[in-house]
Amino acid sequence: MTTTPLDLTTDVVTLTEQLVNIESVSRNEQAIADAVQAALAPYDHLTVTRHGNTVVARTDLGRPERVVIAGHLDTVPVNDNLPARREGGLLHGLGSCDMKGGDAVILRLAATVAEPTRDVTYLLYDAEEIEAEHNGLRLLSLTHPELMAADFAILMEPSNAGVEAGCQGTLRVDVRTTGERAHSARSWRGVNAIHRAGEVLRRLEGYDARRPVIDGLEYHEGLNAVAVRGGVAGNVIPDECVVEVNYRFAPDRSEAEAEAFVREFFDGFDVTLTDSAPGALPGLDRPAAKAFVEAVGGEVNPKFGWTDVARFSGLGIPAVNYGPGDPLLAHKQEEHVPVEQIEHCETRLRTWLEGR
Repeated sequence: MTTTPLDLTTDVVTLTEQLVNIESVSRNEQAIADAVQAALAPYDHLTVTRHGNTVVARTDLGRPERVVIAGHLDTVPVNDNLPARREGGLLHGLGSCDMKGGDAVILRLAATVAEPTRDVTYLLYDAEEIEAEHNGLRLLSLTHPELMAADFAILMEPSNAGVEAGCQGTLRVDVRTTGERAHSARSWRGVNAIHRAGEVLRRLEGYDARRPVIDGLEYHEGLNAVAVRGGVAGNVIPDECVVEVNYRFAPDRSEAEAEAFVREFFDGFDVTLTDSAPGALPGLDRPAAKAFVEAVGGEVNPKFGWTDVARFSGLGIPAVNYGPGDPLLAHKQEEHVPVEQIEHCETRLRTWLEGR
């Protein structure tokens, strides 16, 4: 497949359109990674390396601080939303919001800010939209963690061009109740496990959400049943029922602390941990973070959903989400991004990096 070369001298919106038009569904990112690497390679102020389908471009100017600006190159599957098209002040197309508008900003800054006041590592990685085992950022943290080292990180996930600091952690557990099978015509001869799950649901209904304040931001935890599994047949009293519960926990709790809380909450029940990912502290007290917030302006909000900023937090690097696009449009067939937001993010980040 021949891919049209990316032009990093063009405006950021046109560059977004070029990126959207390179189809890059997860596990099919080679063409876009090739294009990104080729576009960055001619710039002498950057050291460009390739790790699978993750491209890393770094300045090495000996600045006292280093920041990371990162974005993923992959998208969810095509849904009759390619090629890109402009309509009014919007750019439509797969990945326009999540997150090729942010990727275009990254590439424009990498190419045109040759003397940043902080050293910068630009990361464009693959496989964010699928299982974590394939995630390019995760793999880079395992094989070359030194390339992710920084004082502060920005993940350009869509945030309506506003700063969303840190992110909450997430875990899922199976809460299991057991009983004894019997014919439903003689139900009193058995014990109904689904009925016993009523206590699990009652506890969830009575849950009082924790709302800690971290770096001046109020996070809001959530503990919710997201699925119920049980039943054998229409004439059998079930001997097992599983309530799947999702806990979204504030970043001042570790994964171990979150798991301990959930196990205590469901004391007396069989609880099995099925999935877990840590949160990320906002770190807004760091000098680079303070300067960033001042440069981009606007209100800083907590991030309630999980993003890859948590991977930076796991390396001891505070991180924020900041990018063009409404996250509620991510993965939708009608995905689009406001042109003004792409331009706004580029202008604000350029101001920050150039120290103006």
